[in-house]
Amino acid sequence: MHLRITQHDGVPIYLQIINQIKQLITSGRLTVNQELLPIRVLAEELLVNPNTVARAYRELETEGWVYKKRGAGTFVSSQKNTLSKEVCKKQIKDRIDALLTEAQHMNVSTEEVIDLILDSSKRKRED
Repeated sequence: MHLRITQHDGVPIYLQIINQIKQLITSGRLTVNQELLPIRVLAEELLVNPNTVARAYRELETEGWVYKKRGAGTFVSSQKNTLSKEVCKKQIKDRIDALLTEAQHMNVSTEEVIDLILDSSKRKRED
């Protein structure tokens, strides 16, 4: 499980964790009954407080995305495995907003960001 956390985009870290785990589940990269990394291990990987990861896992459990087995860990649930089109669009919009904010701080124009996105898209289609 590979997550990327950014400190400067204004989105709380626990929400970044939640959104990325949901994306991993809906894309099939995390499968039903697959164990998530233990809280302490993920916290060490992301260089965040374990309470932040624990909060994300709790919210994912409350929403039905994961379940816990006492003493065994946290696992992907079979109950939730799709995001609505609206939720997907909102998550992408949030990431675009964060990208544009970061680009602005780096003095990179919106046009340059768009060119970079188009270049990346072209490379992905060629792969």
